[in-house]
Amino acid sequence: MLKFAHIEFLWGLAAIPLLIALFFAVSRWKKKAVARLGDRKVVDLIIPEVSFSRPWLKFILFVTAYALLVVGIADPRMGSRLEEVKQKSADLMILLDVSNSMLSQDIAPNRLENAKRSIAQLIDNLHNDRIGIIVFAGEAYVQLPITTDYSAAKLFLNTITTDMVPTQGTAIGAAIDLGMRSFDFKNGTGKAMIVITDGENHEDDAVAAAKSAADKDVMINVIGIGSLEGAPIPIYENGKEIGFHTDSLGKQVLSKLNEEMGKEVAIAGKGAYVRATNANSGMSIVMDQIAGVQRKTVDSRNFKDYEDRFQFFLGLALLLLLLEFFISNRKSLRLSNVKLFEVKSPTPAAGSGPSQNRMNTGKK
Repeated sequence: MLKFAHIEFLWGLAAIPLLIALFFAVSRWKKKAVARLGDRKVVDLIIPEVSFSRPWLKFILFVTAYALLVVGIADPRMGSRLEEVKQKSADLMILLDVSNSMLSQDIAPNRLENAKRSIAQLIDNLHNDRIGIIVFAGEAYVQLPITTDYSAAKLFLNTITTDMVPTQGTAIGAAIDLGMRSFDFKNGTGKAMIVITDGENHEDDAVAAAKSAADKDVMINVIGIGSLEGAPIPIYENGKEIGFHTDSLGKQVLSKLNEEMGKEVAIAGKGAYVRATNANSGMSIVMDQIAGVQRKTVDSRNFKDYEDRFQFFLGLALLLLLLEFFISNRKSLRLSNVKLFEVKSPTPAAGSGPSQNRMNTGKK
């Protein structure tokens, strides 16, 4: 069965009748011009090198080459081949801190929005891996179950705010435990978590939770977001910033990145720790670490595909164009039966030269 990948290019074949009509018109005009010179046999003697048949041969070669070229550009596909495509997947759970401290603006525009942007870029670079999202503050909740629907993942990501979890705090351990319960360990795929937090954990033992996950071959990676110097935590009302959080003495509270906590959790979870900055979210470094997670074939499909045959048409078209180029419009006199006649002056007879004539005129 013949199919074309770009069938619209076949409209170029419509130019062939126009080329034929134009060639016939030019040939007819040449024929009339030669007829005006005189008898055809006499004209052949006058212009013996001109061929009236070779232009037809050259035109046939050119038109055939043009047709083959158009068909080749349309990319004909013939026959079929069976190709097996295997999809390998791993499960990835994002644990995102949504405590009020994530509104601090030491990472532009703030810690939470910066983290959401890096997660969106991660989703854009995923192919077959499954992804889920858990949000946590003083408690942890599943925002998005494990899925391959990346559009849905970005939609759920955009709805995340610090108001989602009413209980304040940073329960990293609870988030890791919830992530472990959300995984399907029966499918045999590799599993990993990415914890994005400022590390101010006060609720549970996050290091113990990470170690327990690592014992079950789940890698825990941590991206620390924030600055070591700290930044005040803004207060918003109806979307407008109205001030900053203060302690019981009325002093502004500074939220600082607890980098030691993040490193301890990553070490216990046999993963990597990276500090995010305005220039680098650290997500690419973590994903390089996760690339070593074992992936399992979760889907295998057979596809029928047509093989391209354009190269045969283009090759033959090129051959015909080269042949047409080397065929001359003129005949070769070596191969022609036409003989050129040389006009010679008559040879004078013996005794009839000028001196003899003078001798004859002297006699009476």
